[in-house]
Amino acid sequence: MSTQSIGLPDELHEYLLSVSLREPEVMQRLREETAEHPRSNMQIAPEQGQFLQFLVQLIGARRTIEVGVFTGYSALAVASVLPPTGTLVACDVSEEYTTVARRYWKEAGVADRIDLRIAPAEETLAALIDDGQDGTFDFSFIDADKEGYDTYYEQSLRLLRPGGVIALDNVFRSGRVADPDVEDESVRDIQRLNEKIHDDERVDLSMLPLADGVTLAMKR
Repeated sequence: MSTQSIGLPDELHEYLLSVSLREPEVMQRLREETAEHPRSNMQIAPEQGQFLQFLVQLIGARRTIEVGVFTGYSALAVASVLPPTGTLVACDVSEEYTTVARRYWKEAGVADRIDLRIAPAEETLAALIDDGQDGTFDFSFIDADKEGYDTYYEQSLRLLRPGGVIALDNVFRSGRVADPDVEDESVRDIQRLNEKIHDDERVDLSMLPLADGVTLAMKR
């Protein structure tokens, strides 16, 4: 987990932010409030939020998915660049964390674009599939429990149209994925998924050294 791109010296990271980040004031306040949270390491980096915005706009996304909301920074980033009729289906299990998210979404004027579903993400995504929504989404951002990543990846792949993109966060696991002898099962889960996606001919991919590692998988 990292709230900034790992591996960068602090002075280079500050320079990156100074010449690249265009963070609206409401997003900055949400990020600063979240920094005081006991689990603040679950917050994505601001440069990552801006990258998600860039990507969503680049592919012309209208229907998006997020697995793992926390206090809502990434959902706010994505929803703010969706068209007025765009939709983000946001999956989380915590009413407590997402109460903060709802407050900022409302203030930013994007609450009507976010369909927050408090339930296990696997159940929410399965319901979308059962509802016949395969191939109707443009983008999915996965940033939740690592043991569920493979399931969320497979479900997202079904729900995305050809040319749609899945972004998976924390694929470096603070650099521990490079250790072949690691015993942490959550790291092992990500190692296995990284290898699976590398060999998955259903997608084109790029793994980026952004934040704690982000894999982009574009459905063929």
